[in-house]
Amino acid sequence: MSQIYSSTSTTPSVATSYVTDVGTAIPAANVLNIVGGETNVNNDNGIRTIANPNGSDSLVVQLTNRITGTVTTTDATPTTLVSLSLGAVPGTYIASGDITAYDVTDAAGASYTYIGAASTDGTTGTEIGSEQRNVFESAPMATSDFIFGVTANTAFIQVTGIAGKTIHWSCLLNYRFVS
Repeated sequence: MSQIYSSTSTTPSVATSYVTDVGTAIPAANVLNIVGGETNVNNDNGIRTIANPNGSDSLVVQLTNRITGTVTTTDATPTTLVSLSLGAVPGTYIASGDITAYDVTDAAGASYTYIGAASTDGTTGTEIGSEQRNVFESAPMATSDFIFGVTANTAFIQVTGIAGKTIHWSCLLNYRFVS
């Protein structure tokens, strides 16, 4: 039987800073807090890391090119659920995502998927065609609706509830942009 013995003790080297896509994270007492997040910042990779704030011990791993939102309706008034500024750079956007809804009044539900496109000259946005959609609704939700639209230089998802019904809505919008 053999044994290995080292008479010297070495401490492993520990990084003292982490360069991120946006800023530098600096551990405090060898501890780096890593959390998840999301942003509507355009990034073709769909993910980025940031030190938040710069120079802190917090590193955020963000899913990019996405917007989430919630709203509650109690009538049939069209209500904006999420919106995306098309920005000052001319180009084309494609947006896709899903919406889910729960009618508290009737214990009923609905879910939708959509895909839409828009272009901008940097000041005015224009919807390209009309959104494509899949609709899954319980019978009490049949008169609810949604649209993907563009006004001024903003793309949006707008939902329409049902008079006298309390409906909770949740939306995820993912997009790609090219200029």
